[in-house]
Amino acid sequence: QVQLVESGGGLVQAGGSLRLSCAASGPTFSSYAMGWFRQAPGKEREFVSAIGRSGGSIYYAYYTDSVKGRFTISRDNGKNTVYLQMNMLKPEDTAVYYCAARVGPYSGSRWSGDFGSWGQGTQVTVSS
Repeated sequence: QVQLVESGGGLVQAGGSLRLSCAASGPTFSSYAMGWFRQAPGKEREFVSAIGRSGGSIYYAYYTDSVKGRFTISRDNGKNTVYLQMNMLKPEDTAVYYCAARVGPYSGSRWSGDFGSWGQGTQVTVSS
């Protein structure tokens, strides 16, 4: 099981930017699909973005509609790290953000149950 550690959260004003990082330990990071989920107070955990391969060599990125055009997910397999660049942040983006990993082919599932490893979470607060 891969170990995940997030960093990069914080307090930012609306319209600002943050970059979250998730460092993974364990073998074969390149074979994992990596995702970001978030959970706001009183709400269920929701899918934000993920990046993975469906069986070939190309990684595909997926986003929930509310962050398309504002957030960008990327990965550096040489550093065992996945990133979430968040621009034009809004107060409704306030949440604890979790990194997650999944073994095997990935075709865009947004179900948290498809991801077997989770980080501890990092708080993102966007003030209005």
